[in-house]
Amino acid sequence: MKIGIISDTHGDYGAIAAAVQAAGKVDLWLHAGDCCDDANYLAEASQTKVIGVMGNCDWLAPGRKTDQIIEVGGRRIFLTHGHLYGVNRGPGALIAEAAANGCDIAIYGHTHIPAEIKAGGVIVLNPGSVSRPRGGHEPSFIILDFSDEQSAVRFKNLE
Repeated sequence: MKIGIISDTHGDYGAIAAAVQAAGKVDLWLHAGDCCDDANYLAEASQTKVIGVMGNCDWLAPGRKTDQIIEVGGRRIFLTHGHLYGVNRGPGALIAEAAANGCDIAIYGHTHIPAEIKAGGVIVLNPGSVSRPRGGHEPSFIILDFSDEQSAVRFKNLE
């Protein structure tokens, strides 16, 4: 199973379309917020199911969740934007919440900086941003591949 992970698209449909094209066929997209309406465009552009959460810029998105737990490919994934867990100061609270919910993987956005951290038995992933990268990084997203026993994480940059 291949999962595309994207965050902090901020209404840039061109960047979303470029990510869909660069990703190729995926079985599921996860959108870690900002802007959650972009998840609807992502579903349309990719013709793939999208699970998304609200970010700190999504205050006008009633009915959307701030966190989701997804069971897929034999893994439990904690999906959040991260602002409610203080990820700007570090991933500690996010890791604790994911572990408390029995999750193997935690996905967040908010910082616009790609990251892969292994701590407390949890793989923590941030895809960066395809539209507004920070910290000198290129526009990016992640492909998470559960094709074998190990999870393969591939960061993809937009050209």
